[in-house]
Amino acid sequence: MMSPEVTVAQYLLLRLKEIGVDHLFAVPGDFVLGFLNQVLKSDLKYVGTCNELNAAYAADGYARIRGIGAFASTYGVGELSAVNGVAGAFAERVPVVVITGSPATINFRTRPLLHHTLGDYQIPLKMYEKVTAASTQLVSAQTAPAEIDRVLKACLSRQQPVYISFPSDVVMMPCQRPEAFHFPMPAPSDQGALQEALTEALEMLDKARDPIVIGDVELIRFKLQKEFAALIDTTGFPFVAMMLGKTVLSEHHPQFIGLFAGDRSRGYVRERVGSADCILQLGGLMTDFNTGGFTTRLDNTRTISANLRSVKIQHHYYENVYLHDFILGLTEKLSRRDPAAFKVQCAAEGCVHRHTELYQPDAPQPLTIRRFFDRMSHFIEKNSIVIAETGVSLFSAAEMLMPEGTTFIGQTFYGSIGYTIGATLGAGMAAQGRRVILFVGDGSFQVTCQDLSTMIRYGLKPIIFLINNDGYTIERVIVDRPYNDIQPWHYHKLVEVFGGSPGLDVRTEGELEEALDKAATADSLVFIEVHTGRMDCPDALRSAGRSMAKTNQLD
Repeated sequence: MMSPEVTVAQYLLLRLKEIGVDHLFAVPGDFVLGFLNQVLKSDLKYVGTCNELNAAYAADGYARIRGIGAFASTYGVGELSAVNGVAGAFAERVPVVVITGSPATINFRTRPLLHHTLGDYQIPLKMYEKVTAASTQLVSAQTAPAEIDRVLKACLSRQQPVYISFPSDVVMMPCQRPEAFHFPMPAPSDQGALQEALTEALEMLDKARDPIVIGDVELIRFKLQKEFAALIDTTGFPFVAMMLGKTVLSEHHPQFIGLFAGDRSRGYVRERVGSADCILQLGGLMTDFNTGGFTTRLDNTRTISANLRSVKIQHHYYENVYLHDFILGLTEKLSRRDPAAFKVQCAAEGCVHRHTELYQPDAPQPLTIRRFFDRMSHFIEKNSIVIAETGVSLFSAAEMLMPEGTTFIGQTFYGSIGYTIGATLGAGMAAQGRRVILFVGDGSFQVTCQDLSTMIRYGLKPIIFLINNDGYTIERVIVDRPYNDIQPWHYHKLVEVFGGSPGLDVRTEGELEEALDKAATADSLVFIEVHTGRMDCPDALRSAGRSMAKTNQLD
């Protein structure tokens, strides 16, 4: 018979397990050791990372696959090292639980000059309040369970990080064993506003002869893909995705015509969206990268834009109308139309994406970015997880047609370079039965490379393509100056330094084929260093560079 009491640490760990967390990323430090000792005795698997920033990135990548992630660090020096990773999760709406092992409660009152502290012990909490949906400091066993439940519900309902400061003396305090967790339910829409929004939207959509649907990131974060798919299948409408919403539905869907990023879109996609007589935009986040440098130019008179808690139709705003209810209402009331009537060129046909184009290697030819990603479009398998670092990798991989069941991860909004090493660790832990493929640049890799060793330590088997183009190309396309240069490394040799199998060095199309043959049969992490030209990058990235140079008034 189970004891009716548990420690506060056990309470939190039981709750994390209940809401979907099986792995906890962490870096030890004296204030958090008591909590980590309880982790080792729990059903959660401890995953030690090389630094706190990567722990935060790993929890972010984990959450994008599992729906929730968590990491722990020590007070002050640890948690503040991680705050940039949490800020990225906050910006991109990724639910991460931040757990800080902090000094004993008496120290918060007396404020001795302990190591890692700043005089005012509340400074870290105040900082995290700016990049979390909810935060708490657990001060007693009497209040801790309710506070834990409160912030976890906020994490799930808001799909953003939350912060728990866990004083070392509260860790082992006894409290009541948790009852079943009450998962937060979506708030109901204002029925009057919902019906008015549906009436106006249905009138526009029913009249439309050439409608288009734009699917984006909120559909993914709030797990509305099934509802979105039902709407698309019911109406027959063609649809596009934005970069943040890439792989919201299968890119082989017969009604999917491609990625929409304003002027950076492929010509056919740009023309179809521009000529649509009604645009239904669902879950959009109108960031600069997502909109092709704010070049989407959607005509308000033809656009229905629905976000998580509001709908805008032409010049009318409907508040407290929830995206879930709005999609269901449209699906129920719109009449079925034959997709063939819209005469669309779906992305999987007609050579509109790399995957549909023939690739034949020319063995002695030096690799270029275009040819490399042409080849990758035929290498990635179904149900993979593809992760692309900000810069050449992200803008190139975004143009690929992803196979069925593939999940695409890129920090398209926050764009913190180095994000993907930790995210690959997290995604790999979250889905150990799926192939994880990472595309990362040399500059970004130098920021966070240490946790390549963590992947090796825990037996993960991603395929990592490091694009060595001799520095910060994403910055060079903005302005090319010496500060974009970095020290050249023999990147592929680091795998052996970190305890893994030898990496591979690739400069020609023939060498790439040999490396891919080895990768196909490998049963461990595969690291392939791909050499390309310093300024070799996709046109979309050059366009982004010009936009950023103009925005920042650079020569």
